Amino acid sequence: MNKRLSGVISLLVIGGLTLGFGCGDRATPLAQTGQHANTLRERKPPLNYLLFLPQEYQEESQDQWPLILFLHGLGKRGSDLDSLEILKEVGPPMLVEQQPDFPFIVLSPQCPEDHFWEKHPEDLETLLEKVVDVYNVDADRIYLTGISNGGFGAWHLALRNPELFAAVVPIAGGYKFESDEIPKNICDLKNIPIWIFHGAKDTVVSPYQSESLVNALIACGSQVQFTLYPDADHDSWTRTYDNPELYTWLLQHTRQGG
Repeated sequence: MNKRLSGVISLLVIGGLTLGFGCGDRATPLAQTGQHANTLRERKPPLNYLLFLPQEYQEESQDQWPLILFLHGLGKRGSDLDSLEILKEVGPPMLVEQQPDFPFIVLSPQCPEDHFWEKHPEDLETLLEKVVDVYNVDADRIYLTGISNGGFGAWHLALRNPELFAAVVPIAGGYKFESDEIPKNICDLKNIPIWIFHGAKDTVVSPYQSESLVNALIACGSQVQFTLYPDADHDSWTRTYDNPELYTWLLQHTRQGG
């Protein structure tokens, strides 16, 4: 990933305090640890997001941190900073509220109302590029995950950027809703570690949506992993994100060619 931006990131320094890019009325010090609300104003509509920095993160340090990009489902969409609070009810944004020593930077954008993740991958690409450029992110350890519509978004973003992610974890998602269509470039992902999760009793997004992608990847020669919870409905993410083995697995992988 090219860490130089096409534009210039303006940094505002007031009384010795460096403020981050595009933060609007809630500008946040670059190295303020914990989880905080921000806004990316370069996109239309603006993209609000939560950014978590571990408690041991230090701006002046040469240490680089792995990053998790988390995409929520349709029920968590919103268009103002206050609505970001609902992201803390699920997945990594909830986890880091409970674990300030969580050993990843966590980037959790919020899909604007009436939008869908898979329709606006450019917004996510712009946001991720800026965060990697500004913070101490290990560009070889960027992990992508999403739930429900965020799972669909994860597939689309990975297919657009197969060289970018060290591992991908789609949960209760698919490629195209209520369709068995397989993306033409599915084999671009054959060498990327992918662990797919779905509930066998899911009536919102059929588990076949994941199964068809698993089969296509296997046909490409992929070592894709697939966990189908026999007793789970649409919420196959709670137990997945609660499992420490997931994060151990992520950290075992670095970007191909990195």
